[in-house]
Amino acid sequence: MSNVSIACGSDVGVTPGCGDGDSGGGGGGGGGITGDSLDGEDQDDSSSQCNADEIGDALASFREQWQRELVEATPITCRTVAHDCRENEEFTVEGKAKCLFMKGVENEQAGKLYEAIQFYRKAVQLVPDIEFKLYESSKQRPPERNIVLENNEGEVCDNETEETQELCDDNDDDADMLIRLQRYVNKTRSVCCPNHEQKGTHISELPMEIIFYILRWVVSSELDLRSLEMYSEVCRGFYVCARDPEIWRLACVRVWGLNCGGLSVYGSWREMFISRPKLHFNGCYISKTTYLRNGENSFQDQFYRPWHIVEYYRYLRFFPEGKVLMLTTPDDPLSSLGHLRSRSPRHQATLVGHYRLRDERVTIALHRQETHQHSKMRSRRQNNKDEQTFHLELKIVTYKSRVHAQLVWAGYSVLSHNWVGQETTTTFELAPGRFPPFWFSRVKSYTSESEVPLM
Repeated sequence: MSNVSIACGSDVGVTPGCGDGDSGGGGGGGGGITGDSLDGEDQDDSSSQCNADEIGDALASFREQWQRELVEATPITCRTVAHDCRENEEFTVEGKAKCLFMKGVENEQAGKLYEAIQFYRKAVQLVPDIEFKLYESSKQRPPERNIVLENNEGEVCDNETEETQELCDDNDDDADMLIRLQRYVNKTRSVCCPNHEQKGTHISELPMEIIFYILRWVVSSELDLRSLEMYSEVCRGFYVCARDPEIWRLACVRVWGLNCGGLSVYGSWREMFISRPKLHFNGCYISKTTYLRNGENSFQDQFYRPWHIVEYYRYLRFFPEGKVLMLTTPDDPLSSLGHLRSRSPRHQATLVGHYRLRDERVTIALHRQETHQHSKMRSRRQNNKDEQTFHLELKIVTYKSRVHAQLVWAGYSVLSHNWVGQETTTTFELAPGRFPPFWFSRVKSYTSESEVPLM
């Protein structure tokens, strides 16, 4: 009986013949009770398992959502450093310092300043310059600038943003290039942007006032406007800075004085400086004179008469404040231009004077003194001086593509005053062979250094 009950209990719901006979019925009854109890236990287990699975899924989804919110709220630098820390379990000392420093950042952002200081202190003890290393690693590379756009006519333009499309618009022919570039710079709010990653401070981070002051040093008191024009060829922002009206106004005042006139004839100060006749100050004017002179007959051969080729140079160096230097020498320019670099020349043959510019005429007055020793009157030596004043009048001429690069002789005279008190004036005839024009030549050493800014 017990065997049957056990068999039926064990095979309940599986063997259909377990309920035959009385004993089988009783056994079946016992088996039915046993089966009911087992089914109830299975139902409880399955329901609890389902509840556990639902709770586990909800907890997992909550954790995922929580992790996503933490990642979105955490800065990029914190995410990258935390990711590096999770990837490398056995990371280096620098990695530990980074993790500690970023934990300090997180605590500081949460308002826990005391805990943040503790993490900062531990990080600095491991790596003293960890803050600078994190700053360098968090720098983002500038965006690519080689974006090619096409306008309506199919012409290709190299632009970065939508604002630069108007620079390639050919329909607006009357618009000034400077005005369009000024609009673009005002929109971008930066003079320029670096093409490559910079370790130090880039010039684009300087305010406009500092850039203008630097440009005044570039032009300097020597009025090196050529360097300013070269600076404007770098980029659009530099082009706008190099067109600053104040710089060109100061340059015009230095050349023509305070009463240089208004802008009624010229559209801008820059146009006045370029179009109006002027002198160049970043070089020297050179005139080479060559002529033939007959010599004396030889004592041995009366029929032989020699001819001599005479060759010498005249150099003129002008300064913006009205000073001028003149040197006449047979030496070539390579060995002579260095004597005219300073306003106080050491070469004895150099004449110092002043000039005045009026329209296209340049009037020059040079002074030279010659000291003689004359012994008379009670056997006492007295120094007597012979003074000479050279008056030159030159005309500024444009020759082909060289604007205002030639000085043509318009007058030349010498006033001599000897030690006795006599004065004589000598006026020369301006023969083309004896007085060739001066040609301007730029000298790099004259503007290699800047001593005083443009004021």
